[in-house]
Amino acid sequence: MQDILTYPFFQRALLGALIIGFTNGCFSAYVVLRRSALVAGSLSHALLPGIAAGILVSGALTAWSAFLGAMIAALLVVLGSLAVARSSRLDQGTALAVIFTIAFAVGLILLKYVPVQVKLEDYLFGDILNISSSDLWVTFGISVFTLVLTTALQRPILLTLFEPSVAAAQGVPVRALNYLIMTLLVLVMVSSLQAVGCILALGLVVAPGATVFLLTNSTRAMFWA
Repeated sequence: MQDILTYPFFQRALLGALIIGFTNGCFSAYVVLRRSALVAGSLSHALLPGIAAGILVSGALTAWSAFLGAMIAALLVVLGSLAVARSSRLDQGTALAVIFTIAFAVGLILLKYVPVQVKLEDYLFGDILNISSSDLWVTFGISVFTLVLTTALQRPILLTLFEPSVAAAQGVPVRALNYLIMTLLVLVMVSSLQAVGCILALGLVVAPGATVFLLTNSTRAMFWA
């Protein structure tokens, strides 16, 4: 066991697992309390078409092309659904279903133009042993940004989740906080892409909060259990 710990790739994988696991575990509470599991599921399927678009734009599959492509695609889907829900009689779930279907169809078309030799399995299923130092720094930066922001704004965010009308009456920017939570959800899921892939990114951001939700009635425990 001690010999394994001396390998740099294993050290990076272990550190990445700790960072990603802790961040997803804490942020998962917001996803469960906001009842955004469906949103997270749609985002996990929007990541791969975004990666395909990133490959076509950059001409190669690199960590940055995959990261930026997935992030932009996910942001377009989730923020677009919020904008449609705000400006029409549709709720976010319905708007998300329509936009996600369109995005996924566009992604399938783009995948036809991706070079055959490009392998997307690592981003579909993840490969934590292939995490590079740059991936770690990006993941660490997103984790710190997410945890600091959600900790600083925890009270208004929770008030927005449980009593949005009361929060609005008290001057809390409810709409801005909703956009913020969705943006952070995208960042958290994209930061897990290299480690667990598009498929497991959903479980990683939903399962911890859902499990603790069944075991405790304390909101505080959901964030730190």
